[in-house]
Amino acid sequence: MTEFTNTAKELVSVEIEALKGLGSTLDSQAFLDAVEIIYQCKERLVITGMGKSGIIGNKIAATLSSTGTPAIVLHPAEALHGDLGVVREGDVVLALSNSGETEEIISLLPSIKLFGNKLISITSNVDSTLARESDAPIVYHIDKEGCPLNLAPMASTTVSLVIGDALSAVLMKRKNFQARDFAKFHPKGSLGRKLLTRVKDLMCTDLPFVDSTKTMKEALELMISTNMGAVLVHDDKLLGIISDGDVKRVINEGGAFMEMSVLDAMTKTPITVGPEQMAEEALRIMENRSKLITILPVVDQQKVIGMIRLHDILQAKIG
Repeated sequence: MTEFTNTAKELVSVEIEALKGLGSTLDSQAFLDAVEIIYQCKERLVITGMGKSGIIGNKIAATLSSTGTPAIVLHPAEALHGDLGVVREGDVVLALSNSGETEEIISLLPSIKLFGNKLISITSNVDSTLARESDAPIVYHIDKEGCPLNLAPMASTTVSLVIGDALSAVLMKRKNFQARDFAKFHPKGSLGRKLLTRVKDLMCTDLPFVDSTKTMKEALELMISTNMGAVLVHDDKLLGIISDGDVKRVINEGGAFMEMSVLDAMTKTPITVGPEQMAEEALRIMENRSKLITILPVVDQQKVIGMIRLHDILQAKIG
């Protein structure tokens, strides 16, 4: 087993050394040119590669597309038999080939030139046909693959993948791509729920209102019947809120609780949120008080239109 473990560790060491050598590649003018070409592209980035390079291309395309750079994958062999028709004027082509001489990729070059598309390449061979024909040849160097036979692509595909990630990361910076933008492309993920769910999506609209003439007996009856955990004291405008916490506070203070006016028991000028605010922001407002708030009135243009509860936000898995 030691022999097998050593083989695995040796592979990892080879790949780590290959990645360490990427500094000069990422500092190169070709890398910067590639970033600018993709940034200026008004259409899509078309990524092509044969075999395992094609698989890496799929991952690069997925990462770019989810971070604000539309990208599609074109199989080079299929392209030679008609799929080249998906390439539009204005697209940029990114070709991956370790040798820079992959037959199917090289066969595409005349058509790419004829269409007038910009060509970026990721290759280890600066003197290759692919590098020479590229507008931005991103060239890396590896000493060996890490495969025990030094035949199967390992270090080369890892390096190509990281270069693709580097392009994605720099383009995110270049485009000022933010977490909120990321959430647009991941609406079903936890980040999407966090950043796209608004107060209006979770608020309750069947509101328990009491006017200022009511007693705590009437307010408590309404609170129990609606099971909202609070009632809103409201005449022509919101005057205050009576929550479970206010009820406990007033009882502890003693006195004729049931006959007490709601005006004497309520929390005046309660904290409110707007319907377009993010649910996550409402959660932070509730949590960042000296005493935890569990419910907030929702006010739009000075009109109370709902209430949002801590329970509803947590149930939606926003926090």
